[in-house]
Amino acid sequence: MQRNRFVREWAAANALIIAVLAAGSMLSQAAFAQTLAGKWAATDRVMDNGEPHKMVLDLQQSGDKISGTLATNSNSIALNGTATGKHFELFSARDPKKPFLVGDLNGGELHLVIRDRDTVVAKPATAADEIPKVEYIEPPTSLHTVASNGLAKTPPMGWNSWNKFAGKIDDATVRAIADAMVSSGMRDAGYIYVNIDDTWQGVRDAQGVLQPNHKFPDMKALSDYVHSKGLKLGIYSSPGPRTCAGYPGSYGHEELDAKTWAGWGIDYVKYDWCSARTIYKESDLHAVYQKMGDALAASGRPMVFSLCEYGWGQVEKWGPEVGGNLWRTTGDIRDEWSSMIENVEKQVPTAPYAGPGRWNDPDMLEVGNGHMTDDEYRTHMSLWALVASPLLAGNDIRDMSSETKAILLNKEVIAIDQDALGKQASPVKSGDLETWIKPLADGSVAVGVVNLGSSSAAATVKARDLGLTGEVKTARDVWSHTDVSFKGNTYTATLPSHGALLLRVSAGK
Repeated sequence: MQRNRFVREWAAANALIIAVLAAGSMLSQAAFAQTLAGKWAATDRVMDNGEPHKMVLDLQQSGDKISGTLATNSNSIALNGTATGKHFELFSARDPKKPFLVGDLNGGELHLVIRDRDTVVAKPATAADEIPKVEYIEPPTSLHTVASNGLAKTPPMGWNSWNKFAGKIDDATVRAIADAMVSSGMRDAGYIYVNIDDTWQGVRDAQGVLQPNHKFPDMKALSDYVHSKGLKLGIYSSPGPRTCAGYPGSYGHEELDAKTWAGWGIDYVKYDWCSARTIYKESDLHAVYQKMGDALAASGRPMVFSLCEYGWGQVEKWGPEVGGNLWRTTGDIRDEWSSMIENVEKQVPTAPYAGPGRWNDPDMLEVGNGHMTDDEYRTHMSLWALVASPLLAGNDIRDMSSETKAILLNKEVIAIDQDALGKQASPVKSGDLETWIKPLADGSVAVGVVNLGSSSAAATVKARDLGLTGEVKTARDVWSHTDVSFKGNTYTATLPSHGALLLRVSAGK
């Protein structure tokens, strides 16, 4: 009897403990859900035009599962993740492995880290925190072919501010870069465009004209200075109401902005999709870019038109029809080996559409920014030349190492990129070696072999694979600037890990 009584009492106590723990857990979870779900607002910075860069995080929670959207001045992104206690992690569909946002609930506030770099404190949102809605403007319903501007017969070459400077770009820096383009020899090597990316914008005046912010006090004077150096000036905007950094875009002001840029003496326009994705569908890309193409054509000044739509919507098929000279075929490049290789390999299906005045763009060069080896940067430059990519340096050219300078200024490599035939190379992969072959205007071919592996490897080029008529007459290693010999119609070289061989080969009878 005593034993049975003990068992009953133990079971009852155990059940009570379980019930208490379960209730505590439910209360804890309920309290957490009550304070986490809802809208949270923050201003992560004040932009250079004096406007606040707002963000609103709208969260829903079911148990330990969290979902919602992060809206900013320029974008809206869907997020999903989980919570553990007061800590939670949210992921985007683009990268389900690395958290887009990490947060902790702390005394009625959310302490957030976004993209592993930006720290923000968010509080419960009020009506004043909401991101203003914009009036929907119907894209053109009739498609037509915008007249060609006759520019970019070879891939554009120059420099862009974003990769190195991002938002820390101003008039003085652009002038110094222009000076360095001349003194370093880059201008004479063909790099002629000095392109200002995002964060130059101020606000629109009473007439709707977009003024530059305090970092660029006189855009016309800056343009005149750049032109005095034998260079050309580029600028940046978006078809959406906001650029990617949250500054005013050209939405609803396309004709006015194009005329403003023409008046400043602008020579190149990069047009980044950015916040347009919150208004338009991917199927609207063609029509929306046509609107700016028409505006540029009517501005009275020829300007290179660079479409930045991340390779969406099969842009290579319609880019020329909207007046585009180049179009992004990929997402943004990062200064790392895997990103660079991923971007160039995405060029393969676009190859038939490249040619004079119409170029596929795997994004700017990262050469000299410090997160790849010199061997990898040589491979980067080799591949961009083989696929006839625009060559837009993204480093600080005022302070280049001798190796970086040698890579960017290699005239024999540049000649392959700038070849008048305008053909884009295509690869053949064999194990860790990838061979790219590009026909050139004089009947010769450029052949590049890339070692994708983690150790050195012997690369063999066979004359019969090059599509030449006749025996190999000359072969030039354009990195070592030496002539090499094909023995038995083959040439073999040892490549370091992530290194490249780049030859220019011609045949004779």
